[in-house]
Amino acid sequence: MAAHDLHNLSKHLFWDVKDENLDADGNKAFIIKRVLEYGNKKDWQFIVNLYGLEEIVKEVKRFKDLDPKSLSFVSVMTDTPLQEFRCYTTRQSHPEHWNF
Repeated sequence: MAAHDLHNLSKHLFWDVKDENLDADGNKAFIIKRVLEYGNKKDWQFIVNLYGLEEIVKEVKRFKDLDPKSLSFVSVMTDTPLQEFRCYTTRQSHPEHWNF
């Protein structure tokens, strides 16, 4: 998984980091989360080809937080019950005040 492979992802996903600082292995969780929250279908297909569904689920299960739409998407696409995701079982008891 070479760094240049990540250039196939949408540019808006990593507006706050330099492309050359991204590593497909070292930043796996960061890349998966950005694609789930801000990516499009092409970006999703790219990370599925890059990491595989099993690895994506393994990473997402460790996330402390993930927006509800992204969580539902990954749950449906991978046929994984919501209850298996940490971010589902440990949701904030008081949601954010403003939801943009």
